[in-house]
Amino acid sequence: MELHQIIRKTLITEKSTIARDASNQYNFKVHTKANRIEVGRAVEKIFKVKVLAVRIMNVRGKKKRSGRVMGETSGWKKAIVTLAPGSRIEIGEGV
Repeated sequence: MELHQIIRKTLITEKSTIARDASNQYNFKVHTKANRIEVGRAVEKIFKVKVLAVRIMNVRGKKKRSGRVMGETSGWKKAIVTLAPGSRIEIGEGV
C-alpha cells in the first residue's frame, strides 16, 4: 500500500485540537486494512517527524433512517499518533 493511501485525511475537531496542544497527539482517518506499524511509518515519511506511539480504533457506522427504510453509514478506522517532544505537524494550526 502506498503512503498516501494509508493516511486518508487528518481529523480536525475540538477534541483533537485539545489533544494536539496538550500531549502532541494527531488524529487521522486511515485505510481500513492499515495497521499500527504501517500508519507510524507513513506519518514519519510523509511529515518527516518522529512517532512515539500509534493507537488505532474502528469507528462504527451510524444507523440512519429515510422514511421506513433503515440504513447505515459506512464505518472507518481512526488513528491517534503521538509524536516525540519537539516534533510538530503544521496541519490545522491557528484553527
